Amino acid sequence: MKIFYLFSLMLLASQFGIYAQDFQGEATYFSKTTVNMDFGGRQIPEDRKKEIMQRMKEANERTYILTFDKSASIYSEEERLEQPGNDRGGRRFGMMSGAGGDYYKDVKEGRYLVKNELLGKIFLVDDTLPKLEWKLGGESKQIGNYTAFKATATKTIKRPNMRAIFRRGGGNDDNQEEEFTEKDIEITAWYAPDIPVNQGPGEYWGLPGLILEVTDDVTVILCTKLVLNPTEKKEIKAPNKGKTVTQEEYDKISKEKMAEMRENFRRGGGGNRGGGGGRP
Repeated sequence: MKIFYLFSLMLLASQFGIYAQDFQGEATYFSKTTVNMDFGGRQIPEDRKKEIMQRMKEANERTYILTFDKSASIYSEEERLEQPGNDRGGRRFGMMSGAGGDYYKDVKEGRYLVKNELLGKIFLVDDTLPKLEWKLGGESKQIGNYTAFKATATKTIKRPNMRAIFRRGGGNDDNQEEEFTEKDIEITAWYAPDIPVNQGPGEYWGLPGLILEVTDDVTVILCTKLVLNPTEKKEIKAPNKGKTVTQEEYDKISKEKMAEMRENFRRGGGGNRGGGGGRP
């Protein structure tokens, strides 16, 4: 039975041209992140709070395109028109909440590069591709035209602590919170064995089939469109602009910038509508 199943997958893959030398696919993903905004007890006018929440919402609902072949992929945000007068604030919140772009990974070489913007400066993170220890399950569901199977993994994540940014207080507060919080979370992915490529959105990969959906504790990423062997091929090219740093170096810089942003809010600079955010 197992041999028959593998033979069927190989036959199906050959029909899609997945084993062809020039095989390529393009998947569209919608990503939505839920943010629990805590203003740290600050007395902020309701209209200002609504404005901030709207910008956070816009920064955390995005559409991405994953262009992939058998060994490499590039995950980029779909271009969209910014609303007049709202191009800085939403992007600023997005960058501080971890939104990046142009995420390139080569699963054959075990390497990734991602271009991140942090408060107006471009960084190019170049590092070893992290690998999750996936546990394959038997549960399945239909996603579009494909039967997807469930897999889970545990991952340690670091996220900006928005409460620490918005909390107002003196610099000598012994109980001040860290700019980043770290915890272990469960990742749930749904992959399609009918598309036997070792790829997925963003940093996710390592399953025996294209990952069509993945969720963590706050984010859902769902494939909404899939084209195999598109007529117009695209070059899968690693990003090359920005200051090159390792992931550890970038995390350190992010922490320093978060500390600067928190001090700016404590001094009252966070209330300015100009969105300077303490930038030099």
